[in-house]
Parts: sequence; C-alpha cells; structure tokens
Amino acid sequence: MTSEIRLLVEQCRAGDNSAIRQFIDLFRNKVYALCFRMVGEHHEAEDMAQETFVRAIRSLDHWDRERPIEPWILTIAGNRCRTLLSKRKRRPQAHPIEEHVADHRPDLQPAQVLAEEVHLALQQVRSEYRQAFLLFHEQELSYIEISEQLGKPLGTIKTWVHRARREMITRLAQRGVLEGRENEIRRV
Repeated sequence: MTSEIRLLVEQCRAGDNSAIRQFIDLFRNKVYALCFRMVGEHHEAEDMAQETFVRAIRSLDHWDRERPIEPWILTIAGNRCRTLLSKRKRRPQAHPIEEHVADHRPDLQPAQVLAEEVHLALQQVRSEYRQAFLLFHEQELSYIEISEQLGKPLGTIKTWVHRARREMITRLAQRGVLEGRENEIRRV
C-alpha cells in the first residue's frame, strides 16, 4: 500500500472529515460498480455503497495493514449486497411491469443490447458466484486475492467464477444471445 493511502487511512481513523471524503472519492466508483452489478438497481446500489463506506470507516481499526485496502473495501461491499439480496429473497416479489408491457425501448446498438443481456444474465447468477465473478473480471483481483478477502478456499473461488461463467453462458444461450454453449467469457 502506498504511503499516501496509509496516511489517508490514519487521518480517517482520527476523524478528519476531509480525509474521509477523500477516502470515499478514491473508491466510490469501484464500490458503486460492484454494488450495481450485484443488486441491479441504481438506488439500492447507492444505498449499499453508502453502507459500505460507513462500515469501512468504522472498521478501519480491523483492517490488516499488510494487505491492500481496495479488496477489503470491495469485500465489505459484496457482503452488504449479499445481505440485501438474501432479504430480497424472503420478501414476496411483485411481477415487474416490463413482463406485461411491450418493449418500447428505442432502437439500441448491438453492443448496448449485448451489455443489457449480460447484465440481466448476471443478475440471475447466485450471489456468491456473482461477487467472485465481478471481483475477478471487473475489479481484476486475482483468485488468491479474492480467496483471502472472502475467506474461502482458493479452489472454491475458482469454482464460483467458473460456475458464474457457465450459468451466464447458459442463460445467454437460452435467450438466443449466444449461438451455442461453446462460447466462453474471459478476462480481457
């Protein structure tokens, strides 16, 4: 970890509001992106990101200074999102109006359509798989870093990322987005 971040963390621990704002600004985009990908809704993602920073600031004393701080914060974000998703499962769900109304979206470019389909497929993947997948593909953490941050064995993390890929490919193929199951989702 850089000395600037170490100093910033110490200032946050001391209650320096300016440092706290700077800390949040430093990680805001990545935390929000992970939350949005996991919960699939803008306002809930903002809430989860805010809760993440509240918990992170309060828990800075518990952070292991020998490890990078970014994966630690993203783990907090993933845990907050999984908690929300488990609460969602317990609530009865109303059927979205989109199921009953014709699609009136403006013509989208193929890349936009594909991105939307991938997002929908990802939302249907089990939350643990989705978190590992997003940490690996979007945040570009290694399997080892994900394993350490989630407190799961390395083999479990590799399995979760693989299963997330397989489930997404299956769902995309079912929706006619992919020609067949031989397609692969890889880190670029």
